[in-house]
Amino acid sequence: MTMKLLLRENVKNLGHAGDVVAVTEGYGRNYLLPRKMAVEVTPANLKALEAEQKRRHARELERIKDFQALAARIAATDITLKERVSDGDTLYGAVSAKQIAASLADEGIGIDAEMVRIEEPVKTIGVHRVPIRLHAEVEATLRIWVVGVKDKEADTPR
Repeated sequence: MTMKLLLRENVKNLGHAGDVVAVTEGYGRNYLLPRKMAVEVTPANLKALEAEQKRRHARELERIKDFQALAARIAATDITLKERVSDGDTLYGAVSAKQIAASLADEGIGIDAEMVRIEEPVKTIGVHRVPIRLHAEVEATLRIWVVGVKDKEADTPR
C-alpha cells in the first residue's frame, strides 16, 4: 500500500523539497516522517512548506548578494607569492589553491581552498589570473603576482 507525502527537503532518488511523492507506508512511517524529511499532504502543510520555501529563497538571495560583495573585494585585491625558482625562472613546484586561500586570509578575505579554480598549474613567475567560485552563480577573478626568489632567499618567511 502506498501513501502520498510532501517532501520538506531533497531526498536522494526520491525527489526535491516541495514535491508530492507516493511511497510505501513502511518507508514513509519508519524513515521519512520520523526524520522530518516529509509530512502528510494537507492544505496546512502545503501552505507552511510554501512559506518556508519563500524564506529559504530570500536567505539564498541575501547570500548571493554577500558573495557578490566578496567577489568585488577579491577582484580589487592583488596578492604576491614568493616562490623558489630555478635558473630558467620556472618554479620548482606549482602554486597551490591552499597557498592562494592562505594569502587571501592574510588580506582579511576568508575563502575555502576548494573555491579556488586553478585551470592550469601556475609554474612560472609573472602575473596570473585565477578564478574563484564563491557560489554557483558568483565567480571572481583574482590577480596573483608570482615573484621568483633564489634558494638562499627562500628561507626567509613570506
